[in-house]
Amino acid sequence: MLAAVACCLVGASFTANSVLGDYPHAGGQTLRYGLACLLLLHLLGRGALAPMRLLTARQWVRLALLAAVGMVGFNLAVLAAERTAEPAVPGVLVGCAPVVVAVVVPALDGRRPARAVVYGALLVAAGAMAVQGWGRTDAAGLLWSAAALAGEVGFAVIAVPLVRPLGARLLSTAACALAAVEAASLGAVLDGRAWLRTPDPAEAAALLWQAVVVTVIGFVCWYAAVHRIGAERATLFSGLIPVCTALTAPLVATGSHGWAQAGGSLLVGAGVALGAGARTRRPAAHGAQETAGAPEGGVSAPERAAARRPAG
Repeated sequence: MLAAVACCLVGASFTANSVLGDYPHAGGQTLRYGLACLLLLHLLGRGALAPMRLLTARQWVRLALLAAVGMVGFNLAVLAAERTAEPAVPGVLVGCAPVVVAVVVPALDGRRPARAVVYGALLVAAGAMAVQGWGRTDAAGLLWSAAALAGEVGFAVIAVPLVRPLGARLLSTAACALAAVEAASLGAVLDGRAWLRTPDPAEAAALLWQAVVVTVIGFVCWYAAVHRIGAERATLFSGLIPVCTALTAPLVATGSHGWAQAGGSLLVGAGVALGAGARTRRPAAHGAQETAGAPEGGVSAPERAAARRPAG
C-alpha cells in the first residue's frame, strides 16, 4: 500500500508539471526540495537527527549521489528528453525501471534474480508502454530518456543501504536538503541570476503540490515501502505512475482514455500481483531461511518490530 500510494502520487503529479514548463527548472527544484525539507524537519521527533552523526563518509557520498542522480538528475533528464522527444518516449524507458532493478539489486547482493519478480517486472514494463504508447524522438531524446531511466533506478537502488540506519523520514529529509543545495548550485552556474523568480499563482500551486504531496508524503511512503518489501518488489509499483497519469490527464484536457490504456493498466496490475506477491507463495521453511538473512528486502523478526515504529 505504501508503494502504491507513493507511485500514484507521482503519476498524478505529471499533470501539475504541465504548468511548470516556463519556470526555471533548477529554481523550481530548489523551492520544491527546500520546502519539503523544512516540512519534514518539523515532522521529525526530538533527537531524530542523531543518526546523521553516525554516517560514514561513504554513506554521505551515497546520500549526495541519491539527491544528484535520483532527484535533481532525473528531473533534468526528463526535461532535456522532452525538448526533442515526445513525453511518451522518456515515459516508456522509465517504465522499464522495474526490470532493471529486478536484475541489478540481486546482482549487487551476489544472488540470482527471483523469477516471479522478473516476470512481473516485464509485465509492468509492457503495460506501461501500452498505456503511454510511443512517440517521435531523435538520438538526443533517446539518450536523455536513458539517463532518466538511470535516475529512476538510482532513486531506488542507491538508497537501499541508507533506509535501515536512517529510516524513511530522516532519509527523505536529508536527501531533500542535499537536493535543494545541489539544484541551487546548478542553477546559479547554468542560469546565473535568472535561476529563480517569483512563481505565478498556477506555478506556485504546482510547486506546492510537488513539495507537500509528492515529496513529503510520497518520499516517506516510498522509502518505508522499500524498507519493508525491498527495492525489487517496491519498484514494481512504479508501473502505476503512467496509469495514474493517464487517469488524471483528461482532467486538464491533456489526454484521453482508450483500449490501450485499459489493457496496459491490466498488464501493470497483473505484473505487480505476480512480482510483489512472489515471496508469500514460497514454502514456509524456505521463506523462513530467506527472511532470517533478509536477502531480498525482507526483514527479520526484530527488524519487523522496529519497522512498526515511526521512521526517523
